[in-house]
Amino acid sequence: MMEKTGRVMICCVALLLVLTSVSAVQRDLDSIDDLKEINFGQSVPKHSLVLLYWFANAVNIDEDDDISLSFDPDSRDYGSHRYHNSEGMLDRLPRGNVYRYYTLGSLNQGASMQLPRYVVRPPAREYVGSNRERIIIRVRGPNTGRRALQNIDQVYVTQHIDQEGEYDPDDTYMITTNLLRQIREFSGGQNQQQLWQLRNRFGSNADLSHIRNTWGAKLAGLGLLLLIVIQERYSSNQQNRPATNFTPQSCDRHANVENNGWCYALLKCIIFIIFVLIVIFICMVSSNPGYR
Repeated sequence: MMEKTGRVMICCVALLLVLTSVSAVQRDLDSIDDLKEINFGQSVPKHSLVLLYWFANAVNIDEDDDISLSFDPDSRDYGSHRYHNSEGMLDRLPRGNVYRYYTLGSLNQGASMQLPRYVVRPPAREYVGSNRERIIIRVRGPNTGRRALQNIDQVYVTQHIDQEGEYDPDDTYMITTNLLRQIREFSGGQNQQQLWQLRNRFGSNADLSHIRNTWGAKLAGLGLLLLIVIQERYSSNQQNRPATNFTPQSCDRHANVENNGWCYALLKCIIFIIFVLIVIFICMVSSNPGYR
C-alpha cells in the first residue's frame, strides 16, 4: 500500500513541476515589424522602447550572437538588482547557481544616474518614463566580479503593475538577438546617409530634419526608430502586408506577434494535455494491479 501511495505521490510531484515550469510569457519579438504590433503608449509605456534602445547598445554581441554584459549587475549599476521570479512569470531557473535573473532600468536608485541622460530625461516629453519600465535579463555563468563579462541568454522587456513589485505577464516580451541587432543599426544617427537608408528600408516618410532638430544629431537614429515603431505603426505599408494564416509556418518568429502567441499557447496546451494523460495512465497502472 505504501509503495502504491509513493508512486502516486511521485506522479503528482511530476505534474506539479510541469505546471510551475510553464512560463507565462508566450510571445517573443524578433524584428522591428514585431515591435510595431505592441501597443506602445497604451498598454505599454513608450519609455520602454527608449530603455530597450539603450540596452541594445549597452551590451556586447559577438559573431555567434552571444550577448554579454560589461558590468556587474550585483553592484546595482544602471538600476539593476536580482529578480527572483516569485510570480512564476518566467521559466524556472535550472538547478545550481549558474543562472540568475536581474532587472535593469530603475530610475529611483542612485546608480540610475549612470543611465544616459536621454533615458532619464528624453528630449521629447511623451517618452519620459514613469519608472514602471524594466529590462529583465537571465545571466549565465558564475559571478566572478565587476570586470568579468557575464553572458546573457534571455532578454525581456516588461513593466510593473500599478507601481507594485510584481510584473505584468500580459505585457512581457522576450527580445531576440536579431531584434537587438536591428535596433543597434539606429545608433549611427549622426550619419545622414544611414538615416535615409533606414527610413527607406522600413517604408517611412519621416521628416529627418525635424527629427534631428528634436533629438539632436547623436540621437536622430533613436528618434527615427520611435517614429517608425510608434507613430507609423498603422501606416499604409503596414496595412498592405500579406495576412498570416494560422498554419504551422505561422509560428515562425517573423510572423505576426499575435499569431505567435496563439500558436505557442496552443502548442503548449497540446503538449501539456498529452503529458497529463501519460501521467494519469502511469498512476493507474502503478496503483491497480489489474492494469498490469
